[in-house]
Amino acid sequence: MTSEYLSSDFSYKKYSLEHLENWLHDAIDCEDLTPQDIYETIVKCVDENVEYHKKYLTKNIEFLSLLKGNRPVNLSESVEEATKKDWVDFWEETYRPEQYIEQEMDAMCDTAKDKEKCREYNMREAEYYNKRAEIDYLYEEIKKAGGYDWTPSV
Repeated sequence: MTSEYLSSDFSYKKYSLEHLENWLHDAIDCEDLTPQDIYETIVKCVDENVEYHKKYLTKNIEFLSLLKGNRPVNLSESVEEATKKDWVDFWEETYRPEQYIEQEMDAMCDTAKDKEKCREYNMREAEYYNKRAEIDYLYEEIKKAGGYDWTPSV
């Protein structure tokens, strides 16, 4: 390596472009290479770079998702048959979901293109389910008490 590359005014950008220029001149001047060969080699190089970075992007997205509380779903795990009690618990249970916390809202919108719209939608959805749970709870309480004064007995 020459002293030029060890100096304090060394520019890696300039260094890289100079080498690219030299390699390109070398490839063009080679009698055995066609323009198509050079083109295909450049495209292949860019494709490999894209795949390399996609791999690590996917890995980092999954890791960030885990850090924010999202867990992966293993679809290969065996699923047991639901019992009649499971069915009743799922469809007839009075459920009062808790309000979403700030971190959960942010995690839900991390992959959305328009995060503000995603967040607004999630807030509305959470509000709907909270109101629905309150109504269901009140309905169950009224039903346990025998209904309203005007409710016909069954």
